Amino acid sequence: MEADFVIVGAGSAGCAMACRLSESGASVLVVEHGGSDAGPFIQMPGALSFPMNMPRYDWGYSSEPEPNLGGRRMATPRGKVIGGSSSINGMVYVRGHARDFDTWAEMGARGWGFADVLPYFKRMEQWHHGGHGGDPGWRGSDGPLHVSRGRRDNPLVRAFVEAGVQAGYPATDDYNGRQQEGFGPMEATIFNGRRWSAANAYLKPALKRPNCHLLRALACRVVIEEGRAVGVEIERGGQRRIVRARREVILAASSINSPKLLMLSGIGPAAHLAEHGITPLVDRPGVGENLQDHLELYVQMAATQPISLFRYWNLLGKAYVGARWLFTGTGPGASNQFESAAFIRSRAGIEYPDIQYHFLPIAVRYDGRAAAEGHGFQAHVGPMRSASRGTVTLRSDDPRAAPVIRFNYMSQEQDWEEFRTCIRLTREIFAQPAFAPFAGHEIQPGKAVQSDEDLNAVIRDHVESAYHPCGTARMGAADDPWAVVDPECRVIGVDRLRLADSSVFPQITNGNLNAPSIMVGEKAADHILGRGPLPAENAEAWINPTWRTSQR
Repeated sequence: MEADFVIVGAGSAGCAMACRLSESGASVLVVEHGGSDAGPFIQMPGALSFPMNMPRYDWGYSSEPEPNLGGRRMATPRGKVIGGSSSINGMVYVRGHARDFDTWAEMGARGWGFADVLPYFKRMEQWHHGGHGGDPGWRGSDGPLHVSRGRRDNPLVRAFVEAGVQAGYPATDDYNGRQQEGFGPMEATIFNGRRWSAANAYLKPALKRPNCHLLRALACRVVIEEGRAVGVEIERGGQRRIVRARREVILAASSINSPKLLMLSGIGPAAHLAEHGITPLVDRPGVGENLQDHLELYVQMAATQPISLFRYWNLLGKAYVGARWLFTGTGPGASNQFESAAFIRSRAGIEYPDIQYHFLPIAVRYDGRAAAEGHGFQAHVGPMRSASRGTVTLRSDDPRAAPVIRFNYMSQEQDWEEFRTCIRLTREIFAQPAFAPFAGHEIQPGKAVQSDEDLNAVIRDHVESAYHPCGTARMGAADDPWAVVDPECRVIGVDRLRLADSSVFPQITNGNLNAPSIMVGEKAADHILGRGPLPAENAEAWINPTWRTSQR
């Protein structure tokens, strides 16, 4: 079996590339270990807590014991299904701040500044703003990826934005437009009440073409002959075989599995590969390094009125939500319930936001467990640009073995200071007049938790991953010894091999990673086809004019 392009991974970036490469007329074979995304657990937005806890849809990875988090092993879900993590995530849509991409360019990813990537964000989007204003000139109107806003019917959702303004922060109509900083509506990849994953947006239309095919198989390694990638060794039904690429092999297997595949193929830190009996073909010490993620904490409040989603938190309520969604595509099941958001700066002297909020009108864990007994609400809050870095390494030379994931969370003193600031700023927001009719006692961390020492204990025991791993095969100049891919996503040291997914991020972006991951796939496709990038658009993002002297 062969094709012009063999793509490993039908995730966010892989689906985008499969669509763009196949529409050019080239033949494309997508290798994906996971299966179908059919069924309500994935397609119903309100059921988001289920698929990431199902072995059928998730690789089931977890970190090694994290020394700064009391030895906890942190869940590291990655999608094992068409659409990848866009089929199991929270559907939140955040491009990132313009300064994130300008920083990429400064770090050696030339051609990936905000002016360069904005045309790709616009090309991929079909933005449904629902008459809420925003910045149409910054947004796309006819792309394959539907981006919408929730109805914001719940008074708690509206109170969050009002409280932010009362606390002195700006409001923003569109955090994905000119002004990220402030409080406003949150956006999601939801369309007509259904999850609009990269599979729905890109892969399914591509598979209707005669030149695009999906192969369910485990990718074991890239086959490299005389310094060129010529195919991929796969395992299917207990049998190993090679699928060949006439033009290029493209890895898009996630920031966990892409570096693992490079190392299994002999590309990575030579000494580490030799430890596992793998012949080093290209010594790239940056493979598996630079691992980054976002952590978040839930600041939870009891509600004094029965207006939260807790009314559905029983067997009858869940049956009602499911049935209504199944038969009408409407109701609570048609939303991910993250309908208000905020991006703020932690202190004066920070140029652009470094704290993100997701607001949820129920007190419950992201995985759907441990609902507070009664009505409540919560803000998911966390710093955006931790200086902590981790690694992904091999456990063995067996492609079926999970890699060794060490995030090294909270390894910098600044991490602790930033998280304490997050909690204190959140308490101030919840104490504003907008929440006065609704706010009861503080469930987590709890009113008694005030000192730095006590806050640190809560952070250590209760922070959770926001599931945004990235950076493990970072993009940079070809002469940068720690770069893994060049600015055209070519793996340095191997011909005809590219890598395009969140692995290539030099630095984590400001917010959820699905949007920039898809953007990477969109832009990489143009590089792969030799088209040259879309013309740059010099749109000036809003920066708070008092940022040097004021926190808000």
